[in-house]
Amino acid sequence: MKRVAISTLGCKTNQFESAAMIEQLEAAGYRVVPFTEPSDFYIINSCTVTARTDAETRRLIRRARRLNQTARIVATGCYAQVAPGELEKIPELDCVLGNQEKQHIAAFLESSASSVADIAKADHAEPLKLTSFAEHTRAFLQVQNGCNSFCSYCIVPYARGRSRSVQPDDVLQGVRDLAGGGFKEVVLTGIHLGAYGIDLPLPTTLTDLVRRIDAEGIVPRLRIGSIEPNEVTTELLEMMAGSSSICPHLHLPLQSGSDSVLERMGRPYTSRFFRDLMTRISSALPEAFIGADVIAGFPGETESEFSETVRLLEELPFSDLHVFPYSSRPGTRAAGMPEHVSSAVVTSRAAQLRTIAKRKKAEFLARFIGKELSVLMQGYDARAGVCKGLTRNYISVSSAGDLTLVNEEVPVLIRECTGESCRGVRRTEPTAL
Repeated sequence: MKRVAISTLGCKTNQFESAAMIEQLEAAGYRVVPFTEPSDFYIINSCTVTARTDAETRRLIRRARRLNQTARIVATGCYAQVAPGELEKIPELDCVLGNQEKQHIAAFLESSASSVADIAKADHAEPLKLTSFAEHTRAFLQVQNGCNSFCSYCIVPYARGRSRSVQPDDVLQGVRDLAGGGFKEVVLTGIHLGAYGIDLPLPTTLTDLVRRIDAEGIVPRLRIGSIEPNEVTTELLEMMAGSSSICPHLHLPLQSGSDSVLERMGRPYTSRFFRDLMTRISSALPEAFIGADVIAGFPGETESEFSETVRLLEELPFSDLHVFPYSSRPGTRAAGMPEHVSSAVVTSRAAQLRTIAKRKKAEFLARFIGKELSVLMQGYDARAGVCKGLTRNYISVSSAGDLTLVNEEVPVLIRECTGESCRGVRRTEPTAL
């Protein structure tokens, strides 16, 4: 049995696609092994959001060659899609496959030639078949691909093509398949998730899709992936508030709290709009986990503009922040903008934003001390006798338990929280931790 190893960089969509490739390869008779082990084939599922992720792909290619001098090494993913010629110059690499070729990875794996289809011509999204997932309790389901936004800092539309949605019936069947496989939580993912449905012959919306899944009661917990701020509708919030299965968790790519920076980024909202949105979310879902992405040191960002971002982040009830130091990506409009911020200033600003993020998360977690939360247990540490899992509002919780609790929703009374997670006691336990 031939061995294949996959290393995945980047977003949840890439993670889903890697899991789908693994399932396809296993069905074709390959044995999937860890990327750290000798293998007959190595697949690097690349990301190209920044020049830094490109460099990580190149490092993994060289690492794979060191692991097995005779292995066949394949690069796929977004870096492979936008710069196949650049990758083909790497002597250790044997083959480059684009994002669409992932759909048929078993057929392409041993092909002698590279293949990168023009993704700009892709006009529909084929549902990737996936019935298992490494995490065993939570599964990601890709319902949309591509993006039409063309933000000035982002290469993704060139790597993923235009927005394309999976047909609603195929999505529902995908959720059914995952639920039938024992998963208690399904996370809907996409590159531009809020654009779901607008490209279909019979246009629909993400809200309509979520309503159908929720109404059918297919899976105990349904989580919505990252969604653009201007696509969080009042209708969606009301549905989330009234549902017993939709998790109170939203992740919003804010990127900046300065209107002038948002305009240069090509973002379709203002700081005032975002402030009003956060008020509406907090009102509809008072215990929701609200995460956000923010970029530090975008080209031309002045001290005054950065201060506007800091002020907005300080004043709004975020639960966590993903901070990205700006890194120039060739091929984007931002790469050619004047007045790039020095790396030292970018690093300093990112550190300041991470300090805010750490404090915001600690404050959010502290709100739940003394409250009982439902935790989907994801793993068991036999040495410590501790189970760990996630609440519906995305809090990592640990408590004493055993292996039988894994993949079960367990009521846990929260007793203490650190900066990143909480500890608690199950209702059935006779004593506190």
